[in-house]
Amino acid sequence: PMAQLLLGDSCTVTIAHSRTKDLGAVCRRADILVAAVGRPEMIPGDWVKPGATVIDVGINRIEKDGKQKLVGDVDFASCAKVAGAITPVPGGVGPMTIACLLANTLTAACRKNNLQEPEGLTA
Repeated sequence: PMAQLLLGDSCTVTIAHSRTKDLGAVCRRADILVAAVGRPEMIPGDWVKPGATVIDVGINRIEKDGKQKLVGDVDFASCAKVAGAITPVPGGVGPMTIACLLANTLTAACRKNNLQEPEGLTA
């Protein structure tokens, strides 16, 4: 869905995966890097273009210091030093996802029941 949204706004989109040849070089070209690979802290800071926006969609549980911890697909500490903006895990895209799901649910309920849709909830 993110690729389609970006294409709709006239962005040039490159889709890569964990086995893409020279993945680091592909990532370094991105002005907006969306990480959704499903591997904890796979994206290091040296894969991020200086000033890029990093959106970490990943949610991974790892054990650190004997405790379970949630981390994203991005190594937050190293990427935050390079990125212009970065979403944290937890607390980044998750709350926005929930807000959008609730807005879409309300819109669908209004349409189903022939009610006026609230303005400004969905595009």
